[in-house]
Amino acid sequence: MANDVNYQAAREADALHRATVPHAVSARFIRTRRALHVTLSNGVEMSVPVDLLQDLQGASLNDLAEIEITPLGNGLHWPRIDADVLVEGLIHGIYGSRSWMAAQMGRVGGSSASQAKAAAARRNGAKGGRPRNVA
Repeated sequence: MANDVNYQAAREADALHRATVPHAVSARFIRTRRALHVTLSNGVEMSVPVDLLQDLQGASLNDLAEIEITPLGNGLHWPRIDADVLVEGLIHGIYGSRSWMAAQMGRVGGSSASQAKAAAARRNGAKGGRPRNVA
């Protein structure tokens, strides 16, 4: 009897969660744009370039075309490359691990060009440039 009560409570909690938290109801790969298109349970549709997603960068078109939605709709899985993406992460703009995203931001920030940065590089170059690594 206790198991039946626990089971019923779990089913009710799941139904409430599914009614209030958006989850994927469809996902497809758009080849022409190299983009992932996801439709959520609340009607929101989003497209994300796959090369922004950590485990999907550089994957072939055929590998990206096969997408599975997890049973609860909270994740997407690419079986050919064994890659997973959380739907909640997509909603919040989280496209990879914390360290991977920091590296991506550093790469973009380090490549920015401004007049101040160019002037600082010229001043540093006039002093002999970067010090050599000693190790």
